[in-house]
Amino acid sequence: MHDEEMAARIAHENKMIRRLRFLVDLIFATIAQDDSMTLDDAWEHVRGLKAAALAMFPGKDETFDLIYLPRFSRLLAEKYRAS
Repeated sequence: MHDEEMAARIAHENKMIRRLRFLVDLIFATIAQDDSMTLDDAWEHVRGLKAAALAMFPGKDETFDLIYLPRFSRLLAEKYRAS
């Protein structure tokens, strides 16, 4: 593989990672700040986020579950236990 091709692949991967981080932060903030959102709606957002993540990074189900699912589970437990 040529250096230019490798650099292009790395740049693309970095772009996809930034996009996923943006989506994660957006969904997290939306759930945290929307007081009218139900627990079912919040989980639907998380499922949609996972689908988007898997479209960007096929086969990374376990990675999503290890990295992001605990973060959202804590948020939902804290938010909906209080209400």
